[in-house]
Amino acid sequence: MWTEEKLNTLLTTPSNKLVADIAKIKGDIMVLGSGGKMGPTLCILAKNAIKQAGIDKKVIAVSRFSDQAALDLLHKHGIETISADLLNQDSLNALPEVENVIFMAGRKFGTDGGSEYLTWAMNSTLPAFVAYKFRKSNIVVFSSGNIYPLVPLACGGCTEDDKVAPNGEYPMSVLARERAFEYASKQYGTNVFIYRLNFAVDLRYGVLFDCAKKILDGEPISLSTPVFNFIWQGAANEIAIRGLLHATSPITIMNVTGPETVSIKKVSEKLGKYLNKEPIFEGKEGDTAYLNDASRAMEIFGYPDVCAETLIRWQAEYILDGGRTLNKPTHFEERKGNY
Repeated sequence: MWTEEKLNTLLTTPSNKLVADIAKIKGDIMVLGSGGKMGPTLCILAKNAIKQAGIDKKVIAVSRFSDQAALDLLHKHGIETISADLLNQDSLNALPEVENVIFMAGRKFGTDGGSEYLTWAMNSTLPAFVAYKFRKSNIVVFSSGNIYPLVPLACGGCTEDDKVAPNGEYPMSVLARERAFEYASKQYGTNVFIYRLNFAVDLRYGVLFDCAKKILDGEPISLSTPVFNFIWQGAANEIAIRGLLHATSPITIMNVTGPETVSIKKVSEKLGKYLNKEPIFEGKEGDTAYLNDASRAMEIFGYPDVCAETLIRWQAEYILDGGRTLNKPTHFEERKGNY
């Protein structure tokens, strides 16, 4: 029987590799924008790894905390929190200096519909301020794999050496975020690890959840983006924390996603069997997709501990057991960068 508590326990139980690496990280860890989809469990995961390593180190979660449930979860696990609007210069400058920063703040939804200015403020202006404020810190910067172009399905996905080609305001603003931190790395010698993520799965949200919900609601699933990559959020968060040891100047860039390239049609059909309901499809299967090759990350950090097949089954079970959801669709089928 799935419960949210069981899910959170799975997401926040550190691997031996994380415990070993967190003991090597010098100083406290501050997580900026920690109130979102990944932030709370990332903070708790880091805290649990610190406990298992038997060391003294603080994890400080910073966010506006518009989601009270996220704040309550952090407090339950003894995480120090600071409520702050990072776009407010006084609030940002009042934050304590720390040796390690994980930058998760950003805006995706609302890039199309009149609030584009806020997306650019969060994704490009704020990073410049943060990069200067924490120019002496090691910084892991959350980015996105959709700053790469759509690529042929047989190419194996974009590597870190491929040229970026953002299509749409959101991907453009994400690239601006990267460039702001790259400037700090060049100008001030700031150690930076750029973390280009393709679709974390948490069971409360994600591509698998989106597909399962459409199946249960009798809504058609678009085949326009026929394949995709995704990764268990627990593994994704581990890489983000361990990435602090790989922040360098000049910057290090790393693609983060799972090893499988999976078919949206086959995944939906498998979910349909678990849910006992046939999926409905619409449109033709496209011949390109946003795909990332995360071989470099897997060589350094190892393979995710939960595979795609297991996540598909877990997703169906979680929904059938009535698990809480976040109501935050991924819009995985979007191909023009407008969210």
